[in-house]
Amino acid sequence: MDARPDVIIGCRDTPSVGVRLCDRGGVDADSVHYAVELWAPGLTARVDEVMAWSPGRGLAAFLDELAAGYRGWDGERDWQTDDGDLVLSAVFRAGGHVGLTWSLRPWQKAAGGWSASVTTRVEAGEQMALLASEVRRFLSGR
Repeated sequence: MDARPDVIIGCRDTPSVGVRLCDRGGVDADSVHYAVELWAPGLTARVDEVMAWSPGRGLAAFLDELAAGYRGWDGERDWQTDDGDLVLSAVFRAGGHVGLTWSLRPWQKAAGGWSASVTTRVEAGEQMALLASEVRRFLSGR
């Protein structure tokens, strides 16, 4: 397993809120498994087996699209893993920032399933492009 650092997405307004992509393993040409952690005051949540198919696309490509829309957009843009364990919603906000709501929803069809969400804020454009690059590196293992 690669010793490269995790990807941590903090909230510029509220440092006690964040997301961590970590514990990447099982990288091959078709998929990668990793964990996602969310935290906020009074909340910690983790899903250990998030799976990304085609690690070079997916989440990183979605973040690239958001970076390309640095001048803004109307409404909400959404992305999710194939099984829906991780959902990311993006809304463009005044001042050139994007609100990213990260939701974990494991075991949706099982009794006792749960969900948790936090919202981070990232500057549109360059900061979003940097986040996309970090996520791509993390998921690909390069």
